Amino acid sequence: MLLRRRSISKIALGVAALLAPTLLAPTLLGTTATATAAPAAGPDSPVAAPSTSSLTWRGCGGDLPATVECATIEVPLDHRRPGGRKIDVSLSRIEAADPAERRGVLLFNPGGPSGSGLFYPLALSGLLPQSVKDRYDLIGFDPRGVGASSPLACGTTTADERLTYRPFEDATFAKDVAWARDIADRCRDRNKETLRHITTRNTARDMDVIRAALGERRISYFGLSYGTYLGSVYTQLFPQRVDRFVLDSAVDPKRVWRSMAQSWAEQAEPAFDRWTDWTARHAARYGLGDTPAEVERLFWDIVARADREPLDLGGTRFDGAEVREYIRWEITHPSVAARTLGLLRDAAAGKPVPTFPTFVPTDNELASYLAIMCGDTRWPTDPAVYRADSRRDSVRYPLYGDSVSNIFPCAYWDRPVEAATKIDNKVPALIVQNAWDSQTPLAAALGLHRALKGSRLVTVDEGQGHGVYSLGISACADEVTTRYLITGRLPARDVTCAADPLPAADSRSASPGPATVPARLPFSGR
Repeated sequence: MLLRRRSISKIALGVAALLAPTLLAPTLLGTTATATAAPAAGPDSPVAAPSTSSLTWRGCGGDLPATVECATIEVPLDHRRPGGRKIDVSLSRIEAADPAERRGVLLFNPGGPSGSGLFYPLALSGLLPQSVKDRYDLIGFDPRGVGASSPLACGTTTADERLTYRPFEDATFAKDVAWARDIADRCRDRNKETLRHITTRNTARDMDVIRAALGERRISYFGLSYGTYLGSVYTQLFPQRVDRFVLDSAVDPKRVWRSMAQSWAEQAEPAFDRWTDWTARHAARYGLGDTPAEVERLFWDIVARADREPLDLGGTRFDGAEVREYIRWEITHPSVAARTLGLLRDAAAGKPVPTFPTFVPTDNELASYLAIMCGDTRWPTDPAVYRADSRRDSVRYPLYGDSVSNIFPCAYWDRPVEAATKIDNKVPALIVQNAWDSQTPLAAALGLHRALKGSRLVTVDEGQGHGVYSLGISACADEVTTRYLITGRLPARDVTCAADPLPAADSRSASPGPATVPARLPFSGR
């Protein structure tokens, strides 16, 4: 879910490094392959994949190594009308390291929605175990509307993008309503019929076109965050095409999308309490309060100070709402958040502090994010609903409740072209989840587990942050996941794994500033 900045992660750093030297243009992505489509299905049916196709792989250009190949395939804009307008979907590939051991293809989605997946094979190639890389072609793709895949644009400005989720105030609510309507109108005017077909259901259908174009009978898949919902939709539409699916840091399919966003506020509160307790127990190191109540009081005093006059954080000014959001991201890493609170205290006292990195999404990131969030499901259309919910949630969930319940462009979006996909099947899948992930909380993973009745759930007890597999969170969870990808055998029952020991406090970053970086990656695991 797209916000103004991302927490640091190994994948984020890898992809950020890859993005720095080059952004792939469509002309560098290989020859476009046009598929011969099967007859259209009914409006509520999965759409058949093309019966014949071809892909021409070539170097991706820029500074990417020759081991990474790129191609482009055409897919129907409206899969219910396969003979109509086509759009491009861009792919990348690193072939299996051991042809004799090759199992098939492993597709990736990094989350978002709006995350570019073209660079994921290369970023993950340094993290995945060799046994997985030996057996799978690693396949990345930009989902429709994202990056190099017929990208959307709404013509938003930096100011629009910085305020994707706006803190609620009665005095500014009328302006927020006007902003939401204006963004929806701009997106609609610039994208005409395209916008209505940028949905998770259609991206899942594109995945099946990719499967057929690759010549595979079935696909394996690794989806992070939003990618878990995309993967679950694929299992519902194409159960016979599923091989080995890993769903990491799960979305509850019954809560898409407004309710899922509101869960961030719900889960931030217990995470905040847990963090204040941790910080008080480490008072000798951080000096932020001897009790959880003292740590909490210091934080809210700083928020109030920033609301009166924004804090100067190394040249970037943060108001109280931005301070709340910043800490909300960091509290699942207690030592990081504790150090940040110390810097915020210094800034409130007028002391110079290092620059606090911020993230502002591009026009395409915001446009493609809104297309999914607003196009998958129907949102309330009455502004009074948002006003009432924001007033209520600002009290229930003071850290973030007012922002995620406030008016959003989805209130003025066109009605979705299809109903949201109901997930209810027995397709085998492995769900992996940190117990203390406040972005896609454990409750959401349990919801997905109930919907995917053939799944197994691996819970990392005391696991912190967003994203599990191959990120150094739990060797136990990594082992279970790798074994499943290699053998295809799910655990006999759900598994609880211990988290690996946390690094020493403050060791996550060598710099004196906040241990966060901006990265154009949803959920870093945004």
